[in-house]
Amino acid sequence: MPRRDPHLTGVFLGSHAVAAGHLTRDQLRRLGWRRLVRGVYADPGLTHDHRLRARGVSLLLPTGAVIGGHSAAAWYGARFAAAADPVTVICPSDVRWVGPRGVRVHRAPLAPADVTVAGDVPLSSVLRTAWDVAALESLPTAVAALDAMVRTENLVLSHLAAAAEQGSGRWGVVRVRRAVPLVDSRAASPPESWVRVALVLAGLDPTVQFKVFADGSFVARVDFAWPELRLAVEYDGAYHFEDDQIPKDDERIAALRAAGWRVLRISAADLRDMDRVVQRIRDALTDLSAS
Repeated sequence: MPRRDPHLTGVFLGSHAVAAGHLTRDQLRRLGWRRLVRGVYADPGLTHDHRLRARGVSLLLPTGAVIGGHSAAAWYGARFAAAADPVTVICPSDVRWVGPRGVRVHRAPLAPADVTVAGDVPLSSVLRTAWDVAALESLPTAVAALDAMVRTENLVLSHLAAAAEQGSGRWGVVRVRRAVPLVDSRAASPPESWVRVALVLAGLDPTVQFKVFADGSFVARVDFAWPELRLAVEYDGAYHFEDDQIPKDDERIAALRAAGWRVLRISAADLRDMDRVVQRIRDALTDLSAS
């Protein structure tokens, strides 16, 4: 393969590169450049994630538009959107741009305080991003993103709560007000946030990241607990199934059970049916209450 032109080591518009003579249209098709969206390409050596795709879309934005919502949240500690997910763009209400396939456009007023720049990417501010995430995404997805933004200290939750309190009549305020009380920065992963939201909405409010002691000695910290009934629920993410982690987890669970705790373990596959997860936990709580 020919050597890469040093002008093409990042993200670029194919038409501009051809016009500047850095490569031909045929080379653009043949030399393995990664197409992010129509007309925008990247060096294949760059990490292919949602932020990269959003950077590509940013090259197409009309004046006044920004990367926003769940896409902007990737810059504020919530890097959960997948590479193939649509890139969210916030456009001023009077801008009639639709973007290429793979772009989700939301039209709304953008005040100067709502706009910032990260590197060369125009973004919605952290507070505006949090608002739009809560207003545009499903409740579990929104809460997971807000959990991460607060956990990484990019977002001050009280600022979002104040904006929601003062935002009567503002677009999305009902959804934002619903999300804010559910935010908990102790969640260590999106699935933990999703499970917690489902449990709270079902009236099964757990204690999060609870430290279990027995005879004055620390036993373990569990994802969700109902201490009065000694029920613990653990989410086993992908890292739990790594070779060196499996025996550690088994030891933790054995120690919890020896301390008189009942432990339910849930995996990513279980989350495909969240109603069943909730019912399983409800049944365990009912059994323990009756015993």
